[in-house]
Amino acid sequence: MKAARWGVIVAALAVALGLVVIVAAWGDYAVGEPPMPEPQASSEMMARGAYLASMGDCAACHSVPGQPAFSGGLRMAIPIGAIYTTNITPDRQYGIGSLTLADFDRALRFGVAEGHTLYPAMPFTSYANTRPEDVKALYVYFKYAVAPAAVPNRRNDIVFPLSMRWPLTYWRWMFAPPPRHVVVAADLDPAIARGAYFVDGLGHCGECHTPRALTMQMKATNASDGSDYLSGAVIEGYFAPSLRSGGKGTLVDWSADDIAGFLRTGTNPRGTAFGSMTDVIVHSTRHMTPDDAADTAKYLKALADPAATQVRFAYDQATEAALHGGADQARGAALYLDNCAACHRPDGKGYDRVFPPLAGNPVVTAANPDSVVSIVLKGAESPRTDSTPAQFAMPSFAWRLSDEQVADVASFVRGSWGNGAGPVDAATVKPLRPPARRDAAN
Repeated sequence: MKAARWGVIVAALAVALGLVVIVAAWGDYAVGEPPMPEPQASSEMMARGAYLASMGDCAACHSVPGQPAFSGGLRMAIPIGAIYTTNITPDRQYGIGSLTLADFDRALRFGVAEGHTLYPAMPFTSYANTRPEDVKALYVYFKYAVAPAAVPNRRNDIVFPLSMRWPLTYWRWMFAPPPRHVVVAADLDPAIARGAYFVDGLGHCGECHTPRALTMQMKATNASDGSDYLSGAVIEGYFAPSLRSGGKGTLVDWSADDIAGFLRTGTNPRGTAFGSMTDVIVHSTRHMTPDDAADTAKYLKALADPAATQVRFAYDQATEAALHGGADQARGAALYLDNCAACHRPDGKGYDRVFPPLAGNPVVTAANPDSVVSIVLKGAESPRTDSTPAQFAMPSFAWRLSDEQVADVASFVRGSWGNGAGPVDAATVKPLRPPARRDAAN
């Protein structure tokens, strides 16, 4: 009797699982809007599509060095393994050459392609607000202006049963916003609305700068979802800083011109791009028109937290005076003079658009110190753009500084010149150290 009872239970569970899988498969099959007529290609539409593709930063993920543009192959680590970006050239065998406009739209805005939900490494949760006319322009660009490349797609490195896709359908239903047509409120500044369209959509800024829940969805997908939106998040060993305005570690001290200039060049008098933001500048935002950059900056400046907007950086000369006077007994002070001061200066103000200031820099003053630590360990290079052709580099110090020393110098810069950020300990440094160097430096 017990065997029969267990047999019934197992059979019931199998039926339930089968139904769950069938429902997911139907959900992926039925997603999307009614079929749309194929657009007529024109030079104007292709040019618009090219611009939108750069705004969406498609090349950063779908183009890799040494391979044809947009032919995929970038390895992306995720909690259950690794996935590889796909070929999005118009090649009919390996790329998207056989996709209709409706198929393209389903992948871009709904996150469904080839009959299954995509991993949210594809930022369809942000692309969901893309206007239909812009979807058409992107489709025309990729189908008629991009060169087809017969590059096979790589299989993902995820073991069964974690490789099953049907759970992603339920994730999409729970956490991905449905595609929405942008409706501009009558009382909203049109420039701010245009900036929001880029930041919340194709720019997918929230994918890096908004914290995620345990189930991996962004805690907010736009400004109306609350103050978590663009409040900063950990990604790839760095802390992508807050893009809001309100207190230390935010853009409260950046003007709209500072932000617009940073988007188009990767640098301004207050900071320089680092980490994956360097690729964003090079592949995407440096192509922004001055008007689009200005609108984006205006929208970001509108993301103010009223209770904290008056908390601004105030420079304190005490650190500079102490260093010039030979007082280097403070924690990390001697290390700073030996390793950092030549470029960032004893006053922490750096050199305009060459070596960024550390005094008042929101990356330095952020509550999370990961970016400061990672930059010390790994170094950084400024983006090279048409308007900033000279590239400046900070070397890696992982080879010469121990975890304790990195923590000391990071604590010094975070606590000096009025920055007022908290200290760092060696336990924070250790997991961020590049693995090949971890044992050698300790």
